[in-house]
Amino acid sequence: MASINKKRKENIEGNFFVDETCINCDTCRWVSPKVFKEEGGQSSVYFQPQTDEEKISALQALLACPTSSIGTKDKLPEMKEALHSFPLLVEDNVFHCGFHSEQSFGAASYFIQREEGNVLIDSPKFVKPLVKQLEKLGGIRYLYLTHKDDVADHQLFHEHFGCERILHKDDVGQDTRMIETQLEGLEPYKLSEDIIIIPVPGHTKGSSILLYKDKFLFTGDHLAYSDSRQQLVAFKGACWYSWAEQEKSMENLENYAFEWILPGHGRRYHANKIQMKKDLQHCIQWMKNT
Repeated sequence: MASINKKRKENIEGNFFVDETCINCDTCRWVSPKVFKEEGGQSSVYFQPQTDEEKISALQALLACPTSSIGTKDKLPEMKEALHSFPLLVEDNVFHCGFHSEQSFGAASYFIQREEGNVLIDSPKFVKPLVKQLEKLGGIRYLYLTHKDDVADHQLFHEHFGCERILHKDDVGQDTRMIETQLEGLEPYKLSEDIIIIPVPGHTKGSSILLYKDKFLFTGDHLAYSDSRQQLVAFKGACWYSWAEQEKSMENLENYAFEWILPGHGRRYHANKIQMKKDLQHCIQWMKNT
């Protein structure tokens, strides 16, 4: 819970504040960009929400914060609505789960609602309001984990929903050794007619990404959009296995078409397929020069 005694001096005066426990994961800044910004290597409030919509957005950022570093001086009646707003619709039947976990350094998790069985992509916090909403949406058939960094509360979700967990064998560790489906090698894995899992070694040896309906690409820590650079990027400073292999994995993505990039870290990105391919090619060239 955020502490008013640890409130950052960079916050503008008002009800909302960020305290010194912020880990600068960027979550609040993309959930509620009108209210939060980076200042001094951490997030701070630079605009106090005025309308109901602005308050709901700021409260969603508060709830998504992995370290509970956002607080309010006074309780807001809009909190109940914000609690039950997750998962948030992205487009079609794809949702952002919120409730980011500190175990995953604040990585985003996503949810696909489908008649053939719902899919949870990477693990958010296992919290009652989210779990109840996921139950209403039909539960979870598959819990797909992009890589070993973002597994968080996978065991609790598995025990509650009985979902089949999926992770590449090269990223299986002590905490994930009992995962039901462990992928091997570099060949794409067809989970269903509308879902393919593509191994992308680089960030970690067992990193993989999920392509849904040739439209939504869930990229974990492999590929994201940088708001500061205004382009698609990979994270060389957080490449734990091989930058050269990540370049090769990125080049392999040119064989696929998609419109959305939904990463664990970094910003989402949406463009038509022609523009997306150009942006990906630009990213690959940038990686070679980095």
